[in-house]
Amino acid sequence: MSYRALARSVPVTFLALGVFARLPYAITPLGSLLLFQHATGSHSFAGLAAGVQSIAIAGAGFAAGGLAARFGARRLGMTLAMLNALAAALLIAASMTASRPAMLGGAVLVGLTQPHVGLLVRVHWSHQLGRGTALLRTAFAYESAVDELSFVIGPAVAGFLAAGWPGTGPLAGMAFLLLGASVPFAAMYTDAAPKRQAAAGRLSRWRMAPLVASMVVLGAIFGSIQAATTADAAGDAGFRYACLGVGSALSGIAYGWLPQSFHAEARYIVFSVILLLGMAVLVPLSPWPPAGVLVAGFSIAPYMITLYALTDVLAPPARLPVALAALGAGGPVGTAIGQAVTGVLIDGPGLRAGWVVPAGCAGVALLIALVDRLARARI
Repeated sequence: MSYRALARSVPVTFLALGVFARLPYAITPLGSLLLFQHATGSHSFAGLAAGVQSIAIAGAGFAAGGLAARFGARRLGMTLAMLNALAAALLIAASMTASRPAMLGGAVLVGLTQPHVGLLVRVHWSHQLGRGTALLRTAFAYESAVDELSFVIGPAVAGFLAAGWPGTGPLAGMAFLLLGASVPFAAMYTDAAPKRQAAAGRLSRWRMAPLVASMVVLGAIFGSIQAATTADAAGDAGFRYACLGVGSALSGIAYGWLPQSFHAEARYIVFSVILLLGMAVLVPLSPWPPAGVLVAGFSIAPYMITLYALTDVLAPPARLPVALAALGAGGPVGTAIGQAVTGVLIDGPGLRAGWVVPAGCAGVALLIALVDRLARARI
């Protein structure tokens, strides 16, 4: 299925508006960190507050799945986007008082009210296009590419706004995007949840466990590359990490043209192998990080899209938002683990040891895929 067919399935503004709608999520981590540092002058407090905010985002992301199943993606998305803009304004106000407890409270509010565009738009596509269809696979490929693109554009926007309006600029811009893009984008979601079809079908925790574990591992890959890139060139880390997003976005777009005969179960194994090969490249290319990160990026999106595609196939219709939320929540958890482990290795054996972590994580991802395939073959 082509991207032209995907574009014809939605209003003309839907795809373009979706790019701007998810930028606030990409701006939030760096924008909040810059605000905390500017208001207090303390890197330790900024790191603590940003960490608390990340935990709130992960927890709220999991809860968003159940809320979307209960109230529908459209109502939830619009409500959260408006509340997130209000929370950003409250955090800006708290920073002007320099009250650390108030800023911590504001950080938690910003985390809890994230509109989770990536999750809700995937629920929209599944309702709109029909589950397990070739066009839905194209939609998931497009969404993964746009996710990566947002994490290239978002930090750049945050940096630009911080240069013009130190401290408050990024979150003020985030609030503007929430009201101007995220709210109208959420109004276009297709809802199917409130019909209470739902009591039918249970979400198999056993079947979802390998996919969630795989997403945790993928998050650890992101975290380890972030830590190694920052340690290697702090001033240039944003550009170097953006190379990862560029490579992943390009391969994510190409994923949409894979033949339908190449089914999701086979893709899970194949792209786990490719992920391992892509991460292994980082070790010999560590003297030239931008090149290594760009090449490694090509292996990420196909693996991530396959996890979403398998979740769409395996979850009962009424439990799909919960399943997607559980999958998405694994990413931030893995990122924190990857950052911590890589930081310890860099402080100990050195930077080169830090660049080995992504390959080790990818090896674990392949092992999970193989064990999962073997376990299901015996059923």
